[in-house]
Amino acid sequence: MQSKLPYIPPYKTKMIEPLYFSTKEERQHWIKQAKYNLFKLDSDWVIIDLLTDSGTGAMSEQQWAEVMLGDESYAGSESYHKLKRSIKDILGFDKMIPTHQGRAAENILFSACVKEGHVIPGNSHFDTTKGHIEFRKAKTVDCTIKDAFNTSVQHPFKGNVDINHLRDVLEQNKGNVPFVNITITCNTVGGQPVSLQNIEDVATLAKEYNVHVFMDIARYAENAYFIKKREPEYANWSIREIVAKMFSFCDTAWMSAKKDGLANMGGFIATKNDELFVTISNLCIIYEGFTQYGGLSGRDMGALAQGLQEAVNFEYLESRVEQVQYLGQKLLDYGIPIQTPVGGHAVFIDAKKFYPHIPQSEYPAQVLAVEAYLEGGVRGVEIGTLLADRDPETGEDRYPDLEALRLAIPRRVYSRNHMDYIAATINNVFLRRNEVKRGFSIQWQAPILRHFSVELERL
Repeated sequence: MQSKLPYIPPYKTKMIEPLYFSTKEERQHWIKQAKYNLFKLDSDWVIIDLLTDSGTGAMSEQQWAEVMLGDESYAGSESYHKLKRSIKDILGFDKMIPTHQGRAAENILFSACVKEGHVIPGNSHFDTTKGHIEFRKAKTVDCTIKDAFNTSVQHPFKGNVDINHLRDVLEQNKGNVPFVNITITCNTVGGQPVSLQNIEDVATLAKEYNVHVFMDIARYAENAYFIKKREPEYANWSIREIVAKMFSFCDTAWMSAKKDGLANMGGFIATKNDELFVTISNLCIIYEGFTQYGGLSGRDMGALAQGLQEAVNFEYLESRVEQVQYLGQKLLDYGIPIQTPVGGHAVFIDAKKFYPHIPQSEYPAQVLAVEAYLEGGVRGVEIGTLLADRDPETGEDRYPDLEALRLAIPRRVYSRNHMDYIAATINNVFLRRNEVKRGFSIQWQAPILRHFSVELERL
């Protein structure tokens, strides 16, 4: 009887980076020194780094070739034109400005579009998105479907916008909503996808109220993969065809291209709006640089142009998502509560179920993040009360429905053995979960986006 050939990723390793295997005693010293904030750990104090999938992936040989081919001309460089052609070819936008990363794109775009008192509805805005909006004294409204916040519910598109909720927001805030924001995939609720039907429904409703549709497209290719796998009418469509359909409903998009751009640095704003393009071009010159490099070197633009092409390859996406699914299934097999179905870029562990005896006021997801680091040198990130920050009006903590430890998997970096190590680390923490009695209190916090620099103390 013939053996069934096992699944293998569609690439092989050409270069390696060594890991330092620290001791638990070292990690106890380092995390205390970092005030229990994993952002403050040096990278060589970490064995497996799942803090983010942003800019942490491995680039291909073709991308490294583009680094060597980088045209560093200030204006009119070939690297800029390569990036512009890739964005037109894949996303369908004629007009774009490069930026050095996603939050720079948000700064420019929201400087043009968001005013004090505005209301911006959408599906669970990302932390920097919410920060930029609230910094401008505007308000975000989360219109994500309720099933997204129940980690046990098996909904194929937990990133979907609740159309009825969105309609209520638009009706109650007529003339005060500049755009609806759709984040694909929706990071904050677990890297969950948005269906094409839902995108179309949002666009139809927005048109009814004369409101623009903007998209945060950091992980758009992963979203397209899920549409192909989970939305039956698109099963026979190519990833490129699905992507083109997705963006046919969108006026403007911005991207942290350090995710599905497969690059270590970069971002952009793409738009179909001529008037908006003039405004953001002027702001780009003020904040980032000339409109044909926008804070990026030519070599970065070349690597990004190539990465965008590679990211819509079905075999790559299948390998990428399969690795994340594998880790999720390992954790489920251990009985660990996670967001299901597993998303595209990360596994989200439900900290309220993991530590039901620790109240959100003591930051249980941060407790879990610290314990995973102490146990196996695995660095994840809290997506919970610390990240949700405080209400701008009351100054009180906001308690999100989903309190999670995110394990974000860098692209094309780790092997299946690494996934096994991560799962075993989390299981060991789970087995001794009742030994952890209390959480943390805040000793110092920044006025906005506190989770990056917060200092904590054990209770």
